[in-house]
Amino acid sequence: MTSTTRLPDERWRDELWEAVSTGNEQLATHTLFQALEAGLSAEGVLLDLIAPVQRKVGEEWAADRITVAQEHAATAINDRAIAALSHHYAAHTTASRGRALVACVDGEWHGLPARLLAEVLKLRGWNVDFLGAQIPTSHLIMHIHQTWPDLVALSSSIATRLPTAHATITAVQATGTPVLVGGAAFGVHGQYARLLGADIWAPNATAAADRLEQGPVPRPGPAHQPIDDLPHLADQEYTMVARTRTSLVRTVMSGLEVRLPAMRDYTSAQRRHTAEDVAHIVDFLATALYTGDPDQFSDFLACTAGILTARKIPARSLIPALDILAEQLKDFPRAASILSQATDRLTGTRSVIASDARNHA
Repeated sequence: MTSTTRLPDERWRDELWEAVSTGNEQLATHTLFQALEAGLSAEGVLLDLIAPVQRKVGEEWAADRITVAQEHAATAINDRAIAALSHHYAAHTTASRGRALVACVDGEWHGLPARLLAEVLKLRGWNVDFLGAQIPTSHLIMHIHQTWPDLVALSSSIATRLPTAHATITAVQATGTPVLVGGAAFGVHGQYARLLGADIWAPNATAAADRLEQGPVPRPGPAHQPIDDLPHLADQEYTMVARTRTSLVRTVMSGLEVRLPAMRDYTSAQRRHTAEDVAHIVDFLATALYTGDPDQFSDFLACTAGILTARKIPARSLIPALDILAEQLKDFPRAASILSQATDRLTGTRSVIASDARNHA
């Protein structure tokens, strides 16, 4: 019985992937409505078809099997397909549970996960204001004062947005509105959601909707500042690294040219990609300083090494880049410790990287 019910879903996922990966919006929409007609629920279409296909879009980009443009096109098709579905089932749903405001943290461009949550909440009977991606906190607070929702749901996929997410969470809570958060930025187990004081964390849209059906979320306590949650920020290391980001990137790039002579022959595209990677390293270092979690930085570097390899960009620059940053930040104890741990973490692949460096020196 299980196999007979699962096989059609696999076929529909394959068809949807074929549609979005080839830019065929008509086929994508047709596939989703075909699944509805075959008995799959609207929530199932959203979370069992669209969501896994969107994850595959990201995985294919990371593996360098599709371009950024193709990733954007596929995401846009999924987004428009969701809009078609929403229009289809809107007439059959009634808002009776309350009002929810769903948005992405400022600086977060991946709006589809938040869109999926908004649609699931609509299906579950919520009146939903979906504000989309890249929402400045001030605009979010203004909307709260205009509509007074029962709940604000914030989404973020990129860990470097956690400092902004923290400020947004505390600002929303200051209005007396509880905050639900979700997305990869908050950790596999929601550890950063708890660290930043969110009222609820949910690993996916279904879990979020299920939790809300258990009863109203308690109103947050007295207003406070982010440093009340993270007293280690008093050492100012996060602030100093974040403020000197541009100069740190320039220093690392200059140092890499000395330590890796092959960089002098890089194409403009290779230099641009390398500079972007160095900027990401600095951003994630700042984030790890903010959260106080060294593993966050080490995990990012391990992932980056794999992506660089897939793109045929020499991953050998990672360790020298860490060394240069360590030299620049030698007077910052937490930063130095995080960089040292990350370098040790990369030791397992260091022999490969070192060999690659010798071959290209």
